[in-house]
Amino acid sequence: MRVLVLENNLMWSPRLANGLRALGHEPIVIDRVPAEWPEAEAAIVNLGVADFVSAVAALEARGTATVGHAGHKEKEILDLGREAGCSRIATNSQIANRLADFFPAVH
Repeated sequence: MRVLVLENNLMWSPRLANGLRALGHEPIVIDRVPAEWPEAEAAIVNLGVADFVSAVAALEARGTATVGHAGHKEKEILDLGREAGCSRIATNSQIANRLADFFPAVH
């Protein structure tokens, strides 16, 4: 599965990409909302990225399921992700430590 990773944190980007690869997925990492979205079946969206609300709306409108993530203490941001229409919401630790719960292995 192609998974878009909208992530502007240089520590998270490779961790998520490597985790997705290990599960048999193809990550596409971008650090900002693009003018044109790459094709992907799913997306991981850092809810700290500028303009994430329009990103989630655009992705979901295309049929790309989105998993929004933020810190476990950032309850307001996690709520904004829900309101923006994310298919699923996760804390940073959930997305990092239990990535297979969101993107099962395809091996």
